Amino acid sequence: MQSRKKSHCLQDSFITSTRILKPLIMSWILGQGTSRNTISDLLSSNYVEIDYEDGKQKFSKGGEHCYYHGSIRGIKDSRVALSTCNGLHGMFEDSAYVYLIEPMDLTHGAESRSRPHVIQRTSGTQASKQLQDRETESSSEWPLISELLWLKRKRRRRAASRGVFEEMKYLELMIVNDHKMFKKHRSSTAYTNNFAKSVVNLVDAIYKEQLNTRVVLVAVETWTDRDRINIHPDPLQMLHDFSKYRQHYIKQHADAVHLLSNVTFHYKRSSLSYFGGVCSVTRGVGVNEYGLPLAMAQELAQSLAQNLGIQWEPAARKPKCDCTESWGGCIMEETGVYHSRKFSKCSIAEYKEFLLRGGGACLFNRPTKLFENTECGNGYVEAGEECDCGFRMECYADCCKKCSLSNGAHCSDGPCCNTSCLFFPRGYDCRYAVNECDIAEFCAGDSGQCPPNLHKQDGYACDSNQGRCYNGECKTRDNQCKYIWGSKSSGSDKFCYEKLNTEGTKKGNCGKDGDRWIQCSKHDVFCGFLLCTNLTKVPRVGQVQGEIIPNSFYHQGRIVDCSGAHVLLDDDTDLGYVEDGAPCGPQMMCLDKKCLPIQSLNISSCPIGSNGKVCSGHGVCSNEATCICNFSWAGTDCSIDDPIRDTGNKKDEGPKGLCDFSFNIISNIYYFVCVCVCVCVCVCVSVLQ
Repeated sequence: MQSRKKSHCLQDSFITSTRILKPLIMSWILGQGTSRNTISDLLSSNYVEIDYEDGKQKFSKGGEHCYYHGSIRGIKDSRVALSTCNGLHGMFEDSAYVYLIEPMDLTHGAESRSRPHVIQRTSGTQASKQLQDRETESSSEWPLISELLWLKRKRRRRAASRGVFEEMKYLELMIVNDHKMFKKHRSSTAYTNNFAKSVVNLVDAIYKEQLNTRVVLVAVETWTDRDRINIHPDPLQMLHDFSKYRQHYIKQHADAVHLLSNVTFHYKRSSLSYFGGVCSVTRGVGVNEYGLPLAMAQELAQSLAQNLGIQWEPAARKPKCDCTESWGGCIMEETGVYHSRKFSKCSIAEYKEFLLRGGGACLFNRPTKLFENTECGNGYVEAGEECDCGFRMECYADCCKKCSLSNGAHCSDGPCCNTSCLFFPRGYDCRYAVNECDIAEFCAGDSGQCPPNLHKQDGYACDSNQGRCYNGECKTRDNQCKYIWGSKSSGSDKFCYEKLNTEGTKKGNCGKDGDRWIQCSKHDVFCGFLLCTNLTKVPRVGQVQGEIIPNSFYHQGRIVDCSGAHVLLDDDTDLGYVEDGAPCGPQMMCLDKKCLPIQSLNISSCPIGSNGKVCSGHGVCSNEATCICNFSWAGTDCSIDDPIRDTGNKKDEGPKGLCDFSFNIISNIYYFVCVCVCVCVCVCVSVLQ
């Protein structure tokens, strides 16, 4: 065996000796200070670390930043993901092999900076099995492993994005470590927090490549003195308790908050979260049991995916979902795949559907700058910078050089920046409205970025006045039946609700009190058990508890289908009841199985114009209680006439820039030269004749 290496000190961690599991000759240089090393979006500037001292919270800003994405210098299509906190953890991949690296011991003596590391070389198809073998060995010999399973980066020249899936999104995540996690990491806050950041680093890379979504840490809280909720092997109870803890005690802004616990669940899976719960304070939570970093990264990727409306995939769906990834299957498979790195096409389609229904509105606000000092190449425009591409492919070609805009360039990236490095004009639509309850966003004309993603305020009518907007979605019983049972299903006749939901039986009710079904009052019948037509054998989402309850009646000369079922999600949510926001009468909507006036939502009102109309009748009220004005109007109440020229909104065209101007000049010169040549030829021919 021969080993040859060049080491570069990163964050006071370096390799002093190696144990190679297969003979190889290797040579690497770990660079530092270039845009291809720093992870540009892992931690926001608002990132805080929270622990407890004498029962009181203690806040600290920043934290050790030692997480790197990049490539091997001089090797095309190579990928690297390394953490240099407490030794080197991670993986790097050249065109032929994947190399895994980790320290042989979790900690080392403070008197010595030397520590042995293990480097393993394997091909991609072998790595999953070898990693599984590694996990079965003694945890004292093989402690923490941090690897990143990189997907092939799509190196493409991007045009202005108007779709919610294509646009880069940012999931602002807070991690909470329980007390057992703290003790697992030698009662060290630094080790515990760095472990959490390593896990999120791996998830971030997977989400970035496949879902166009960055996972950004905004806070890590560690229960250093005691647990704040009961920690037990029932993940469903832990999930409910943790949701209450978040509502009452966590004040930091986050799109989702997840608990990492050193507990073994008595459950078929290693994580649990609320389905579609991202952006919600009550449902944007999850719980995850301890594992080695790669295994825990997969758990977190799965539970965050549930928050984003992505379902588990049973084995029967595998052929349909085209889950043929040789590296351990697909992430959301139910079959216990090991260390998968890919979302199936079904998972990606479900995420798109979630976004198109109006879910995930909070994902479109880009977090503030990083907490580190200003650095060219971290992907954020900071003081003294005009642009910052991060990875080179994140900007349009030649728009930004060394964090300064190129000559004649106005911008370098974003949906409102065209490929000629110029702003699209004011009024150019940069994000389509995904449904009736969404609001289209338009370029301001002085920025490359699209404005924040907003939707109509709750209570707006939709679907030809048959539905109501709620959390950016158009809620109707018809839509809910189609979502659960497929496009051929629809909401049952009103007769079904009036007859069955007043009975207080399993065929119709307004919930359950212990073992007793609750009768709906006549006022609340349309907010109780969901009754649909044309139910399929298996629902599109969730699993039927018990069996489908078929019912049909002869009513007014026809047979009406009044069937229903209790369809449970993993988080115990029963989709078999009419969802909040569905209309139940004029200016009424369902909330927690009650039919209430829309006014009872206590929604802040938008400005009213001098004509007595909300937004002067020239705009819509957003979920932030601000007026979004129509094209030709402006002002906080949309009362100012402000005509705007037609932008044309041609997808592949933008304002004419220097490139277009130069091209026109060259074309004219070429045309002039051709004419001159033709004239000369004609003259010569005439002379010869």
